[in-house]
Amino acid sequence: MVVMSKATLKSVAAEVGVSPATVSNAYNRPDQLSSELRERVFETARRLGYPGPNPTARNLRSGRTGSFGLLYNHSLRYAFSDPFATQFLAGLGAAVEGVGSSLLLIPLKAGDREVDVDVLRRTPVDGLADVCLNLEQAEQVQEIAQQREIPFVSSCSVDPRFDYVCPDDYLAGQQVGEHLARLGHRRVVVVLDFNDRRADRVELVDASQLTEHFWDRIHGLISGLGDGADVQLVNDGWNSHETGYRVGGWLLDQRERPTAIVGVSDVLALGVLDAARERGVDVPRELSIVGFDDIPAAGRAGLTTLAQPITERGELVGKLLLDPKRGPRQVFLPTELKVRRTTGPANERNS
Repeated sequence: MVVMSKATLKSVAAEVGVSPATVSNAYNRPDQLSSELRERVFETARRLGYPGPNPTARNLRSGRTGSFGLLYNHSLRYAFSDPFATQFLAGLGAAVEGVGSSLLLIPLKAGDREVDVDVLRRTPVDGLADVCLNLEQAEQVQEIAQQREIPFVSSCSVDPRFDYVCPDDYLAGQQVGEHLARLGHRRVVVVLDFNDRRADRVELVDASQLTEHFWDRIHGLISGLGDGADVQLVNDGWNSHETGYRVGGWLLDQRERPTAIVGVSDVLALGVLDAARERGVDVPRELSIVGFDDIPAAGRAGLTTLAQPITERGELVGKLLLDPKRGPRQVFLPTELKVRRTTGPANERNS
């Protein structure tokens, strides 16, 4: 019985009549070869049964994995269902797949205040990014990234120690506040989404309890509204349409209603809008509603919102991960107030 020897990179090179380095380039540096020569190499490899360079060995030699980790302060399901998350992922995915890299999603367990340090230390990635981590969590990720000598780019925490790609939340909140002030609104409620503080009921939140994720946005809103405005903050946990609907219903069932409700996301604001419609509240004659993000559903519903370039945000995070020398590495993205059908002059009977 004749035993066929296992095909190797060298045997493929000998069959094609080129050097082993040329065969290696066909797999690892295809831009170095003509398309005709690459195809000859691949066809010969298929005929001889050569599967290509071992990716594990190649990664060990290069010190790279070809993957980037994205940390989520949500469930994995959220990453594929929330409109903001899916748009951000589309941008980040476009950046990394353009160079043949991949994404590894790393969700935190609901309610976790700290990241799993052991997991991050052993997860094979070439860089880390985040969505919706708070500053304390981002600090932990930054420390691990520095220890591993890989880049970390935050899309949530603005801090001089980090690379980040974020909107200017103070300016964004200020734009919304100034818009509502021009319309005469003085009693405003903001619907928050403290994902790690899921409540069984709607709770009022003191400004001192705000995380840095909301601090700038809310203080910008208060600044834009000006002196004398009555601003209340409420929370009922998750960023979802159901939360917005539940909180909106609770607010509108009170004897004294706000004249305007601001959701920290369009998803929350759209839930409030549905609660108002169910109760026969005329928007915007009796109540103004504003969101943040400008997801596609906001445009369809005519929701006034503070728009940010979500897909571009994810794409730029990806580009900074791929090229640690690319600059600038601390980026504020532009925002734009889009005034639609859900804001109007304050109803004086409620204000």
